[in-house]
Amino acid sequence: MSADAATETTRADSLYREIPRAEWARLASGMAQPLSETEIVQIRGLGDRLDMAEVAQVHLPLSRMLSLYAESTKRLGAETSAFLGEPDTTTPFIVGVAGSVAVGKSTIARLLRELMSRWPGTPRVELVTTDGFLYSNAELERRGLMDRKGFPESYDRRALVEFLTDVKSGAPEARAPFYSHMRYDIVPDAHVTVRRPDVVIVEGLNVLQPPPTPNDVAVSDLFDFSIYVDADAEHITQWYIDRFLALRRAAFSNPNSFFNRLASLTDDEAVERALYFWNTINLPNLVENVLPTRHRATLVLQKAANHAVERVLLRKL
Repeated sequence: MSADAATETTRADSLYREIPRAEWARLASGMAQPLSETEIVQIRGLGDRLDMAEVAQVHLPLSRMLSLYAESTKRLGAETSAFLGEPDTTTPFIVGVAGSVAVGKSTIARLLRELMSRWPGTPRVELVTTDGFLYSNAELERRGLMDRKGFPESYDRRALVEFLTDVKSGAPEARAPFYSHMRYDIVPDAHVTVRRPDVVIVEGLNVLQPPPTPNDVAVSDLFDFSIYVDADAEHITQWYIDRFLALRRAAFSNPNSFFNRLASLTDDEAVERALYFWNTINLPNLVENVLPTRHRATLVLQKAANHAVERVLLRKL
């Protein structure tokens, strides 16, 4: 990292409260664990090491704080409407979750959906992933972007902004395209429908990207709260390899999988292929596009080599 980049990082970090894990975990004192071990296993993604302790010490207090933020925002909306002499038009509270491939953001998003729905102020929580807003494989091929799938230009940013605008404007119903990881493509005529829940969690690589031009709306402009899941690149590299090997033994073995051709690779061949994908696609995307958005998050979860969150950075109000 250059001296200028290090200075910028230090300056950005000064915007946050730094809370060590032990101090953050104390916030969970007196909170009952609402999830069983079986439920946690079902939520956990391939390669993640999520356990009861991690949920209780890190994500339970985070879910409570998010629920309080959502309740406070709803209350402020109602009070503003009353002040203006208008009917209450409070809309869903939107939480963005960003981070690298293989860092565990999908697991965290699913976990927060379950935990937040257990708090009385936010019983209805929906999760939408930005994978659904990737261009179809046919369109990516047409644009010469198939090898840059996951980079900002591979998404239909306008459609994502329109979807979130519908959600945030209080539309009775908003529909997002559906993406199949088995097919590695958009499923035509399939949708995820959101009908004015209390909270919408939006998870994706590039959800904290700045707008393409100053006159455009950024996706993050429509968030009420945002989370960046952070870890050292060398740790994420190993997690990516571990996940690739797990997928080769599981999903890739399905004859309907887009990656079925990789199921027969030996361990050494699989590691070599995983490193190729990581070094040519995912790492450049992390360095060029994802990591530079970290400072835009309201809260940063910093993970250690064992996948456990070791500290929390919370933006100062």
